Amino acid sequence: MSGETAWAPHEITPVDVGVDASSQGLYAYLRELPSLSELLIGNKAVVFRGFGVAPETLDPLLETILENRLPYVHGNSPRSKVGDNIYTSTEYPAALTISMHNELSYAAQWPARLLFYCEQAPESGGATPVVDGARWLSSIDPEVRQAFAEGVRYTQNLHDGVGLGKSWQDTFETDDRADVEAYLSGADATWQWTGDGLRISQTRPATTCHPVTGEEVWFSQFDQWHPAMLGDAAAAALARIMSPEELPQSTAFASGEPIPGEYATHVRDQGLASAVDVDWRTGDLLLIDNVLVGHGRRPYTGARRVLVAMS
Repeated sequence: MSGETAWAPHEITPVDVGVDASSQGLYAYLRELPSLSELLIGNKAVVFRGFGVAPETLDPLLETILENRLPYVHGNSPRSKVGDNIYTSTEYPAALTISMHNELSYAAQWPARLLFYCEQAPESGGATPVVDGARWLSSIDPEVRQAFAEGVRYTQNLHDGVGLGKSWQDTFETDDRADVEAYLSGADATWQWTGDGLRISQTRPATTCHPVTGEEVWFSQFDQWHPAMLGDAAAAALARIMSPEELPQSTAFASGEPIPGEYATHVRDQGLASAVDVDWRTGDLLLIDNVLVGHGRRPYTGARRVLVAMS
């Protein structure tokens, strides 16, 4: 990647735009902005730093930045819903790194924008790394890229209330099977109700092109679904109690052939190596274009509360 221009999210502070360091100041700036979409697409990610946004003043900003906020339907990561289509960021143990991914890239529909809000910064660590999807794509070995030319098959086994991973009720935010079937009928997916839940299989491309810029980017999170990411001990323990087809989530090539573990490790490591960390201060906001930019999470210590909304 020699010769490439370094990329980082665009940072905006109250001093930069001549407003008060407050939620009201940020709201005033956003209301006068000619086009938030142009700002975001041009920069791929924007950090609103130093405005000190308080939780009770978040809603007006959300209404301005994210029109038509989406529920986290068909989301695979553990979260808590804390408001009107506002969620905690992924609730994995603090000591773990969350690798780079595009939200809901395995689904038929995904959010165009994500907005992260830091309600409480951690004592240390806990940055949200973001990666330019085009840079990530160019960093992947050509042999690996070519292997995914036909796409990725994602398989989920969602239990009925008791089991590993998420239930289908939590995943689709409903306990009505008809609602789930209606969603999946329009999702280019195959599914079947099993004795203890729901099995879903979908084949998606590993790359996509941005609808405005036309830029091709890596757009996949197959590595997060791959057994190699569990570690040898965890993978061996699961193998003793269930077959690969029974795992809460798994992935394969579009043909159904297994994906080598070294491919998953390579893609994961290249994404993290190309990422830029956004360190959090309480009251900061991070807005990303979910196609142009992947995101993750660094390990941290102390309490950390970052919320996310999507549109």
